[in-house]
Amino acid sequence: MFMPDVIDLWSGLLGPVAPLGGLLAETSAAETGPMVLAGVLLSLVVIYVASKLGGELSRLLDLPPVLGELVAGVVVGASALHLIVFPEGGATAADSQLMGLLQWVGGLTPEAIAHVFQSQSEIVSVLAELGVIILLFEIGLESDLRELQKVGYQAAIVAVVGVATPFALGTAGLMLLFHVPTVPAIFAGAALTATSIGITSKVLSEIGQLKSAEGQIIVGAAVIDDVLGIIVLAVVASLAKTGEVDVMNVVYLIISATGFLLGAILLGKFFNTSFVSISEKLQTRGNLVIPALTFAFLMAFFAQVIHLEAILGAFAAGLVLDETDQRKELDRQVMPIADILVPIFFVTVGAKTDLGVLNPAVPANREGLVIALFLLAIAIIGKVVTGWSTFGQPLNRLAIGIGMVPRGEVGLVFAGIGSASGVLSKPLEAAIIIMVIATTFLAPPFLRIAFKGSEAEMAVEADSPEPETADLAS
Repeated sequence: MFMPDVIDLWSGLLGPVAPLGGLLAETSAAETGPMVLAGVLLSLVVIYVASKLGGELSRLLDLPPVLGELVAGVVVGASALHLIVFPEGGATAADSQLMGLLQWVGGLTPEAIAHVFQSQSEIVSVLAELGVIILLFEIGLESDLRELQKVGYQAAIVAVVGVATPFALGTAGLMLLFHVPTVPAIFAGAALTATSIGITSKVLSEIGQLKSAEGQIIVGAAVIDDVLGIIVLAVVASLAKTGEVDVMNVVYLIISATGFLLGAILLGKFFNTSFVSISEKLQTRGNLVIPALTFAFLMAFFAQVIHLEAILGAFAAGLVLDETDQRKELDRQVMPIADILVPIFFVTVGAKTDLGVLNPAVPANREGLVIALFLLAIAIIGKVVTGWSTFGQPLNRLAIGIGMVPRGEVGLVFAGIGSASGVLSKPLEAAIIIMVIATTFLAPPFLRIAFKGSEAEMAVEADSPEPETADLAS
């Protein structure tokens, strides 16, 4: 995921650092510094209003609120109102309605407003990153490590099948049916392997299925899937750059990812007592939540440093603290923080989505639409079949498969890297983006339907006079 440099962030907040005697740079800093903050504040107003309106409308329609937040992001983003747009999507300050308002209010030059736009976008992106880190920390707190360990082998199987199946089918299909060259086909196949743990876990939490056996398998598989996705991304990225795979880098990622997750789990067995002891000795406000967030950010930092995703570190921290005696109180205190930061993440995911690639009236989109239909079919089938790779206890296999479908921001990362490397053609890049958009928006409502269907079946079987059948369904 995109994470701006700390220096760039401070530059955005304070303006460019001027050399001694550099009157022009000092003037620029004085001119743009306050307007960057104004731009961030105005962006947050738009994001929060959009997220609440979208979430409330989704609730009225009996859909997951997260879907409403994503749709609201699309409305205020690059596809419609152009209130929240980002330079990594090709937008400029002239494309942003908010920047136009700021330029009019502040009387800024085109050069100054361009600087404000760049800095404001980076800060909002950082806040979105913090949002998904807090979300995964919260999901880790709500997960049960013992239950995750029980389904660990099934989650691992689901993850491996969910990576291998769409990758193989997508790569082979693009080469055989559409005659796409090998490297671009491999890159597109790799984009099919991703799973957005943030979106799926949020929906599971909203419908009360996070702690179910299916929910634990989905979350565990999504975490493993994310690790495998990072390794696959490293492979295809090196292939795109050099035409060959850096074997040592792949081995390093496998060892570091495995060691990090296992180390975090083992750490939980020794960390609990120390954490509770520290929090009880602190007498000022935040004596529980501040040490917990410090630990979560530290774990996220370590994950980022060893080239994993920061969200994996935050999730691992949540799993560790889930074992403490104060887990329920900590969960209660983290919730308001999540309510503030998490909507920024979901709205920005929607805002970065450009539905213009779906317009068949544009000739360049037509080939991409055909390829997109193929990729979408593989994206759905390749993940849904993972539900049938589980065995042992009676499970809602359809729900497990659908839970692995959304690609979300992870899929956009693959598309972005492929685009930056120059490997992907415009039609193939558009097809990947369409696949990511469709899976992200289709999965939440269908996941709810899948679980509702399971509950209805269980209710019917529970009323049945045959006790053995009722026991099996439960």
